[in-house]
Amino acid sequence: MCTILAHLIQVRRTTAAKGSPGVPVTPAGRMGNNGGVTRPASTRAARLDQVCAAAVEVARAGITEVDADDVGDHLQVVAEGDRLVTHYFECRLAGYRGWRWAVTVTRVPRSRTVTICETVLLPGPDALLAPGWLPWQERLKPGDLGPGDLLPTSPDDERLAPAYLLSDDPAVEETAWELGLGRARVLSREGRADAAQRWYEGDHGPAAAISAAAPAAARCGTCGFYLPLAGAMRLAFGACGNFYAPDDGRVVSADHGCGAHSETLIEAAETAVEELPTVYDDSAVEAMSVSRAPGSVEAAEPAEPYGHP
Repeated sequence: MCTILAHLIQVRRTTAAKGSPGVPVTPAGRMGNNGGVTRPASTRAARLDQVCAAAVEVARAGITEVDADDVGDHLQVVAEGDRLVTHYFECRLAGYRGWRWAVTVTRVPRSRTVTICETVLLPGPDALLAPGWLPWQERLKPGDLGPGDLLPTSPDDERLAPAYLLSDDPAVEETAWELGLGRARVLSREGRADAAQRWYEGDHGPAAAISAAAPAAARCGTCGFYLPLAGAMRLAFGACGNFYAPDDGRVVSADHGCGAHSETLIEAAETAVEELPTVYDDSAVEAMSVSRAPGSVEAAEPAEPYGHP
């Protein structure tokens, strides 16, 4: 027995060493990797089980969370797997327009009895959905913070950076080494960029209605009431200090403008007004007789001419 086994092993090694077609040979005469022999299992679509697909009323009876009137017409049936089917029904609940009841049923092999796996209410393609949930920090809008409200800033806010870090803003670098004396955090590059973009595109930038209606030369950067900001923002933004301007006390861009520019000087033009002659309309005058009242003058005085008939 041992002799026959040894002979078979020797024959196999000899055949492999000669390089049999389709058999990879290694330097030691052993067969190489045969991983390509194994074929991956092919995926196929689930076949619709006819017994489960016909159990429409069984699936409808499984919706027990609501009244029968809240379950509408049968919409479709979808094969989820072998002998696993989901039935979809119209939902008639108020406020759930476009939603569907989904009831999944199954059966064991060679059985005609269908059982219910789960029942759930799912949104359809045109369902009325609530907006996606956002953290409260992302829901806040300018003006939402009122008196007494607190708005904590997260420690990892990308708009802020520790004051002891070097920055490309000269105003920040002045206080970079004031450990314990300066501010704990200052605006980072991302924070300044966000603020500058928001201000420039807002109501105090060059595209504002009041700025577009102002004269072309009436720009805030050349106005005497313009107070430039500090640091890198100084080049593009400042505060308005004109009491009569609509942007008084607000940050405006250098190319913003309004009609209250300090160099807007309008002198009143001296125009001569011709004196119009007085015109009388004699046709509107009614002739009346005038007589003296008794005792108004002395009888011995001569009569005075009245100048009119």
